[in-house]
Amino acid sequence: MSRRTSRSRRPAAAGPRSTPAPQVTPASPCPCGLPAGYAECCGRLHAGAAAPTCEALMRSRYAAFVVRDAGYLLRTWHPDHRPDVLDLDPGQRWQGLEVLGTTEGSAFHTTGTVTFRAHYEVGGHPGSLHEKSRFVRYGGAWVYEAAVFAD
Repeated sequence: MSRRTSRSRRPAAAGPRSTPAPQVTPASPCPCGLPAGYAECCGRLHAGAAAPTCEALMRSRYAAFVVRDAGYLLRTWHPDHRPDVLDLDPGQRWQGLEVLGTTEGSAFHTTGTVTFRAHYEVGGHPGSLHEKSRFVRYGGAWVYEAAVFAD
């Protein structure tokens, strides 16, 4: 998932757009939708473990959007394509993830794709992001390279 903006780095003004990040604890269900707690699922990747597949990396990047971990998103973005700054919208609440398909992306591959739909809400209005993300191995680890937005 990519979310680049050219907005300034000033803190968002308090008001209806500012929504605190959801409280995700180590024991919370993982936001990525797999049947595991956050600590043993995406939380361990956010803490520095390597993603074994491009789908695992994509799920962990979605979870990073949920918990607003911009540092993780930038670290897992291919350096040739990542922005200098990632400005996450404080009013956007990610609601769920559907993985629709994958190609390659295992321990035996150097590239892979994940097609997904991520659901969100902004200002009380629902929306979704339908994307096919491309991942590559860089320095031995999976990184997000680029996206094709499906709709």
